[in-house]
Amino acid sequence: MKRRNVIKTMTLGAILPSVFSFNQSKAANTDKGLNLPKQKILMKAGCQSGGTTVENLEFKARHGIFNIDGGMPKFVEGKGWDLEDSLAKRDACEKYGISLDAYHWPLTSAGIDKQLLPNIMLGKNPERDREIEMLQQMIQVAGKSGIKVLNYNTTILPVLRTGKTLDAKRGNAEYSTWNYAEALKREQPKTIAGDVSIDQIFERISYMLERCLPVAKEYKVKLANHIADPPVPAPYRGIMRWNSPDVFEGMKRFANLSKSPYHGFNFCIGSIAEGLKDPKNEIFPIIKYFGERKQIFNVHLRNIKGAYNNFMEVYPDNGEMNFFQVIRALRDVGFDGMIMPDHVPHHHAEGSQDQAFSFCYGYIKAMLQALSDEGSN
Repeated sequence: MKRRNVIKTMTLGAILPSVFSFNQSKAANTDKGLNLPKQKILMKAGCQSGGTTVENLEFKARHGIFNIDGGMPKFVEGKGWDLEDSLAKRDACEKYGISLDAYHWPLTSAGIDKQLLPNIMLGKNPERDREIEMLQQMIQVAGKSGIKVLNYNTTILPVLRTGKTLDAKRGNAEYSTWNYAEALKREQPKTIAGDVSIDQIFERISYMLERCLPVAKEYKVKLANHIADPPVPAPYRGIMRWNSPDVFEGMKRFANLSKSPYHGFNFCIGSIAEGLKDPKNEIFPIIKYFGERKQIFNVHLRNIKGAYNNFMEVYPDNGEMNFFQVIRALRDVGFDGMIMPDHVPHHHAEGSQDQAFSFCYGYIKAMLQALSDEGSN
């Protein structure tokens, strides 16, 4: 058996004892003041990586992942998504007992220069109206395919990082790192968008949502926005990110753009923590606020070391936040979507990404099992 397969097979067994120790000491793991009644666990372990290839679906099924974001169907220039390809993706998943719960709209975190549909966040007419028509068509394809959620980003800048941090204690894993002070020392050109204020960003988001949410309601497809990663204290490269400088207040402003039950978040725990001074404790009132309003549609479970303006992305068990407490808080607000790893540490060994995802899958599933046992006691 190859080394990488041995590692994958051992992952869940290695994780279970540490997670179940949380369950045995649950008296010490308080609910951080939520004071909400315990509820049945409705969330599912999921993932958004790899698409719907046979290789990836078998990989997911082997690791107990039976709910996924399948990426997106074939894009038809000037029209949107191919319905037949979408239905084929759904059928491919069903062969493995996997539920295709979500797609990604082609509004990504790659940055405006690499967007398939750039004019929505550039606010450029009449081009953005034609692009919005394609988004509307994609909602229809999703609804006809049984897709419940469309994940998307409303950013101009890409994900911002300044380098890698090596962790010798975790087998020389590399952690993606952001240091705001370091970033300011670098000469970074503006994008094709030029200078864009936070009010302009919200106008462009609102313009799109006003035209897409009625279609989402008709086809019963939730639109789940991922916040800009990371939050920043001031305009960077001419852009003020919409969830900045105060990540909680920015998220509230976005949430209040519409009262539609189809308007909410692809709730990235890691990206939110990147905007907090005390992630370990400050994450809980944010979960409570948006969870009670049923605006958490999916969860990215990503941990960090550090805090606002200076952090690195790490494994789920060695960051600032106690994820067993986090998923307990999600349970207590009735969260019923997928809880997914997204960014994982890197290493130059063959198969390192699969190894990292395997670890995360086992960790999430073990926590959910421990939490389920806690609820039955």
